[in-house]
Amino acid sequence: MAARQILMLCVLSALVGALAAIYVTDEPVPSGMTVAQEPGRSRSATSSLVPVAPPPAPDYEGLTGEETTHVRVYESVNRSVVNISTKSLRTDGFYMFEVPAEGAGSGVVIDKQGRVVTNYHVIEDARQIQVTLFDGSSYDAEVLGIDPNTDVAVLEIGAPAESLFPVVFGDSSSLLVGQRVYAIGNPFGLERTLSTGIIASLNRRLPSPMRNRRMEHMIQIDADINPGNSGGPLLNTSGRMIGINQAIASKTQESAGIGFAIPINTIARIVPQLIQSGRVVRGNIGIQGVSRAPSGLRIVQLLPGGAAERAGLQGPKYERRQRRQGPIVFEYTEVDRTAADLIVGIDGEPVNSVEQLLAAVESHQPGDRITVNIIRDGRQVAVPVVLDSDE
Repeated sequence: MAARQILMLCVLSALVGALAAIYVTDEPVPSGMTVAQEPGRSRSATSSLVPVAPPPAPDYEGLTGEETTHVRVYESVNRSVVNISTKSLRTDGFYMFEVPAEGAGSGVVIDKQGRVVTNYHVIEDARQIQVTLFDGSSYDAEVLGIDPNTDVAVLEIGAPAESLFPVVFGDSSSLLVGQRVYAIGNPFGLERTLSTGIIASLNRRLPSPMRNRRMEHMIQIDADINPGNSGGPLLNTSGRMIGINQAIASKTQESAGIGFAIPINTIARIVPQLIQSGRVVRGNIGIQGVSRAPSGLRIVQLLPGGAAERAGLQGPKYERRQRRQGPIVFEYTEVDRTAADLIVGIDGEPVNSVEQLLAAVESHQPGDRITVNIIRDGRQVAVPVVLDSDE
């Protein structure tokens, strides 16, 4: 009899437990709790209360001073870094067909309006751009402006302001070789990866994505950056952005300890123009061609009515001549290239290459007055030129 009573009690306990399992409360979920659901099933059939712990605060106890700095920089900026994925069409190896292609890079949120700065080469020729935030939410991006000369682009996404954590701009004018720096990006698709190093050199010159252009004042770093890091922020120990990671020097396309970043002062100067007008308006001197000479640049062609021609700069001299051969008279043009001005400097700074000439001119705005230092008829002459717009 006792055994039968025990068996009955076990059955009753099991039935009570089953009824309790399928009971659903309509009371509000307490603070700090959430409802867990199984995929593909309704909430009313499977709800249960599961405590959700807030993200733990960083525990600095036991860390060295250097480790604490690393953690603080990452914690302050990692939510500002985004993952950028692109889809485009590229020609195949035989240049006969267009094939789908995908790309990836990094970017950084700069304001609560959803603007993101990245490299131009990250989104070049992209037909679809998607930006993924730190919380995993993804948004289609619109290109607000591009500047291939400096390899900078500004995107915009429709994310809510509460999901956006803008980075704080620093100052790249006072950087020093040996200074500690941090790079955050998405190398090989590994999101928000931190690497650290030092500034290895300053004022490097690199080829621009645009032909006959050079990117000036680049920051060289030894922090590990790899494919996918492009467009991510370079930070100082205060967590302020001092540059945008742009390129690596490597034969294997993997980090060899030589990376480069665009200085933040360059970015801060051009981003407002990209947001407002979609491009950067630079000064135009009105010289369409030059040739290298031992001591400068010889003018080959002037833009008719352009700034240089209005200022009195001279190109080659052209004279129509005739030559008789038997009963036939031939007309031809004789070009005297030695009559063209030889440009040796801009505002007193030596100029020895097309890149230097373009950099000196395009660092000014339309309407600015510059001094072109030339040699004419064996004499040095300073010619003031008021720049036009390059539009």
